[in-house]
Amino acid sequence: MNLQDYSVLIVYNQPRTETGSYGSGCVESDAGVLAEVDAVSLSLAKLGVRHRSIGLRTLQELPELLRRAPEPLVFNLVEGFILNQEDANYVPAVCLAHNKGCTGNPTHALTLGLDKWSSKGVLRSAGVAVPAGVVVYPGDPVPVRGVPKGRLIVKPVATDASEGIDEENVMLGEERERLEGLVRRLHERFNQPVLIEPYVGGRELNVSVLELDGEVRVLAIAEIDFSTFGEGKPKIVSYAAKWLEDTFEYQNTPRILPAPIPEDVAKKTRKAALRAWKAVGGQDYMRVDFRLDEAGEPVAIEVNPNPDISSWGGFAAALEWAGLSYEKFVAKMLENALRRLHARAIPVSAGVKAEGAAPPPPELAIRPSSKGDRDAIVQLVRDTKFFRDDEVDVAAEVLDDALKSGPSGHYQSFTAELGGRTVGWVCHGPTPCTVGTYDIYWLAVSPESQGHGVGRHLMRFAEDQIRAAGGRLAVVETAGRAIYDATRAFYQRIGYFEASRLPEFYAENDDKIVYLKKL
Repeated sequence: MNLQDYSVLIVYNQPRTETGSYGSGCVESDAGVLAEVDAVSLSLAKLGVRHRSIGLRTLQELPELLRRAPEPLVFNLVEGFILNQEDANYVPAVCLAHNKGCTGNPTHALTLGLDKWSSKGVLRSAGVAVPAGVVVYPGDPVPVRGVPKGRLIVKPVATDASEGIDEENVMLGEERERLEGLVRRLHERFNQPVLIEPYVGGRELNVSVLELDGEVRVLAIAEIDFSTFGEGKPKIVSYAAKWLEDTFEYQNTPRILPAPIPEDVAKKTRKAALRAWKAVGGQDYMRVDFRLDEAGEPVAIEVNPNPDISSWGGFAAALEWAGLSYEKFVAKMLENALRRLHARAIPVSAGVKAEGAAPPPPELAIRPSSKGDRDAIVQLVRDTKFFRDDEVDVAAEVLDDALKSGPSGHYQSFTAELGGRTVGWVCHGPTPCTVGTYDIYWLAVSPESQGHGVGRHLMRFAEDQIRAAGGRLAVVETAGRAIYDATRAFYQRIGYFEASRLPEFYAENDDKIVYLKKL
């Protein structure tokens, strides 16, 4: 798999620029996404992969961007949109709907990871230890019953990057007035439910999980060092510890990698991290955070399907310890996305198997087209229902030229035959004013033969012919209408990448899309 044959669109959220917007006071964490964009972009440049970066303010901007984007692959770095943070969860689904390969976790995993209350229940059901707790919705009072006794930590249910978490969030359950006041302030600030759970005061461990070449790997366990925190100071990774460089917390929470913990504890932690990965439906990469309880047992406090992957973050440090360069990480995530894209089974039509689901019939024969094939080929093109009458006329003209000129002509026409019936047609020729570039002008398969490998076999045959003639690059053009969704997916599955898109070239709302493949 040569990534240099593909282009990549890096998509990220435009950071907040003022504290008056949603999540006030969190501009530092928002700006962190730019460091991720820089890291990924630099890696792609080193890998020789063509790419560009686009920042979005809302999810609503994404469909139009993808519809016009020539890139088949999206590196998703969206963490949360300004007005609706949770809309970031839907980016992978929108990419999938536009037949784009997308890196990172799928929509269902991102949605679950952002909701600490829901993910807590899923983890518990999967056998992963989590703190007990209660959730308080905006407008509701803190319940009289159900609030755990002893030391508590209070946090917004649906934020990440430690937004809304500071020292004051750790308190005793008996401090009722203080607890009610904090819950009310968090409701007002973030307009979302608030989670109250026991504070697990032991060591904090970060576990990075990575999907590499089809295998899920747990990387070295890291520990956050709170050794300089004085007695009574909550040992938590607060917002200040993550983002405010001039604070004591930021300067005194170093990462220890690997964590100096007993092997039996490390084994339990790795096992719990893998269970968490499976429980939320992990894909590509994830981080799971644990605290050790009084008995030294790992307790999951958060699963993060969209962790910070900047070059200076904890995930990158775990990659380095594992001997994986950041460039290799970026490449492998794109390979994962490309593999998933090619594996998608999109039916050509209802009730027909997806192209490539079965090998071509052994009796399929491909031969140079003859004059006796003409009517059958023209009727085949018409029967596909993909082409207007004027387009069928053009196909007939190209075929007539190929039949008249024969092997020495510009157009080279080949017929696929099965049991004496014409079931497919492919026509290619050298692209004028180029060196080694060939157009595959026409590909058509009879409706009853679609989904059985005939199209794939014809394309492979044409590519072999082009390669034998000294060709280096194959070009196919198709339309952007919905009826061509399966056609575009077919080309991507057999190794073609979208190189350009000309908006409304054929007609209103009908783009011209050009695919390339290096031979």
